Amino acid sequence: MSHGARVIRTGVSSAAPAAPPPVTVASSSAGSDAELMDGVSTLNVPFVFQISLLIGFISINNSPWTDYSAYSFFQIVTMCDLVMILFFYIMHIFRVYRKLTCVSWPLAEFLHYLIGTILLLIGSIVAAAKSYNITGLVAGATFGFLATILCVISMWSSYKVSCITQSTSKYHA
Repeated sequence: MSHGARVIRTGVSSAAPAAPPPVTVASSSAGSDAELMDGVSTLNVPFVFQISLLIGFISINNSPWTDYSAYSFFQIVTMCDLVMILFFYIMHIFRVYRKLTCVSWPLAEFLHYLIGTILLLIGSIVAAAKSYNITGLVAGATFGFLATILCVISMWSSYKVSCITQSTSKYHA
């Protein structure tokens, strides 16, 4: 994705006739503004994150538990994350976000990943502390930590791209 300068028009005054749009300096690979908004979506989340969540869930589910509350929390967090990722995929595939403009979808996605990452980190720490060297539980906690790291990297890269694009357009306009 290009980090070229962009101008974001928010509206035109009704008192005066509309002026021609300003000339923007952008890379040819940047695409249109619609493509820019489509780029900030759940498709930026790597599949490795989802696979590590699934492997962590399966590892915990198929192991003998030593503490019911710790591992049931881990399972609930991983399944909720997977269901919400599926929800955002469906929203993106069917382009429902274009019809529901009252919701800030990038913000909703960011908050989902932020809350999910914090809960997954807590669940992974508790699962690792209560594993008592049982192989499946240790593997589940390890994949939970891996998923946490991947989610943080994905959130940071998505937030960084959108902030750089908006801040450069503000100073180059």
